[in-house]
Amino acid sequence: MRPHLALIEDDTDFALMCSSYLERAGFTVRWAADARAGKSAMHDGGIDLVVLDLGLPDGSGLELLRALRSTSRLPVIVVSGRGEETDRVAGLEIGADDYLVKPFSQRELVARIRAVLRRSEPPDVPVVLEAGALRVDTAAHRATVAGVPLALRPKEYALLELLARSPGRVFSAEQLLEQVWGASWQPSATVVEHVYRLRGKLAAVPTPAPRITTVRGFGYRLDP
Repeated sequence: MRPHLALIEDDTDFALMCSSYLERAGFTVRWAADARAGKSAMHDGGIDLVVLDLGLPDGSGLELLRALRSTSRLPVIVVSGRGEETDRVAGLEIGADDYLVKPFSQRELVARIRAVLRRSEPPDVPVVLEAGALRVDTAAHRATVAGVPLALRPKEYALLELLARSPGRVFSAEQLLEQVWGASWQPSATVVEHVYRLRGKLAAVPTPAPRITTVRGFGYRLDP
């Protein structure tokens, strides 16, 4: 799956350059141009890491970081033109995972992001997801409904696991293509076909099973 980044940066040209490079490097980027939009982006449950500029037009990046650290350990890399030792120390002491002084190369930014993401990964503990009668064993890559195994192809399993991680959440076809197939440019018919097959296999189980609901105009969700 492509890591999702929040880029909080008020310099439009710099933000567009970073976003373009990061997208090509395999990330999905959500750009916020001020502190207000940045706060919303940081609290989006789908964000894996924040790249945060300190000089924002409507507030301090450090205050934004301080507020985030009161409730979350979401990884944050500060990027700033403030290169003095006191600024770097302040950012790190408040809770930044790394501090990068402008100007810097985009390759270095990508390397720093990947390093922080590696450090923040939780231990590889097997997880069993449950949604109603559905159980998905992520270690065994096996799904059952009321104990009845589902015979799933690899992409069918990956699609079901993603939906089961967030029951009730609506995923667009583009999000599913991006997170399951790693390529949002594929035709949406790919998702339609796999959802159709998954529905058939869930319906074939001789016991009430969760269903995949189409939310017209938005996407799909798993209803336990």
